[in-house]
Amino acid sequence: MRSTLEALRRHAIGRSLFAPTTLPRAIARLGFVQADPIRAPARAQDLTLRHRVRDYRAGDLERRYPRLAIEEDFFVNYGFLPRPLHALMHPRTPRAAWPKARWTQAHAVLEFVRARGVVHPREVDAEFAHGKTVNWFGGSSNASTQLLDGMHYRGLLRVARREGGIRLYEAREPTPAPPERDAAFDALVDLAVRKYAPLPAATLGWLLSGVCVGVPQWRTERGAALARARRRLASTTLDGVVWYWPDGERFVRREAGDVVRLLAPFDPVVWDRRRFELFWGWPYRFEAYVPAPKRQLGYYALPLLWREQVIGWANVSATPRGLDARFGYTAGRAPRDAAYRRALEEELERLRTFLQR
Repeated sequence: MRSTLEALRRHAIGRSLFAPTTLPRAIARLGFVQADPIRAPARAQDLTLRHRVRDYRAGDLERRYPRLAIEEDFFVNYGFLPRPLHALMHPRTPRAAWPKARWTQAHAVLEFVRARGVVHPREVDAEFAHGKTVNWFGGSSNASTQLLDGMHYRGLLRVARREGGIRLYEAREPTPAPPERDAAFDALVDLAVRKYAPLPAATLGWLLSGVCVGVPQWRTERGAALARARRRLASTTLDGVVWYWPDGERFVRREAGDVVRLLAPFDPVVWDRRRFELFWGWPYRFEAYVPAPKRQLGYYALPLLWREQVIGWANVSATPRGLDARFGYTAGRAPRDAAYRRALEEELERLRTFLQR
């Protein structure tokens, strides 16, 4: 098949928005599901999975997590991934080394967690009274919470489950290092590529840097891993941009039907903002952390996919009276054909069912 931008775009949509299946199979096929705590109108992981899991409802991942063979952890970003792939990232050696006093705190907390089995952060805070500290965005948070986060990242703890969105922890048994470092690194790179392909060369390099946050112990081997990836992936060059995707993958040829989808800001179809502009010709931005007066799209604008085009966005909130959906369009107005109006109402009805409203 002749490679064109249209063919790449169609393949990107079709391979990611596969026919809805079971939750375990969807996670296995995605390989990684990015998480975000903002609910507008639901968390990003739920908004992503609702398109890919049959009869999915908001919160299903959190409710079923203890029974699924997955782990919460940082990969390219924070989210959920299958345990065999998660194991490849450990034992993790963070770039920031803890001083002896911090390790003394961590070992004391680890013994406390082992004795309790599963702990809520407030139990740790009540037991050790670590006090307050400045968090990464300049606010104040419990020092115990930051310590637990650091222990989780270092592989001392795992997330056992959540209660009301709060992570509850249990002790994690050490993972032996993979016998073949290059093969393990390559498997993680392939996981990222499968999630976001086809992708521009610049994004491939960016993804490798993200993987090195998940496996900081291998960051000095990034260049060699990138060179191996370029050799084993399929590629083409269009208008000076090199594109990559898994070798041997058959391109999706079918055209999208008359379907509207409201996508999460971190959905794999739209996650790569560089690719987004190449595919759809306008800059989508996530503005939840942008001061309100400077927002152009809205607090939590959901990209609006109609057939194979992202034609605008929607800010959706759940109210006691139902959904409040406000739309913006790159053309300045909505498509006027009846097929679009019908498809939009069907998507809003799916969203209501997903939210159980």
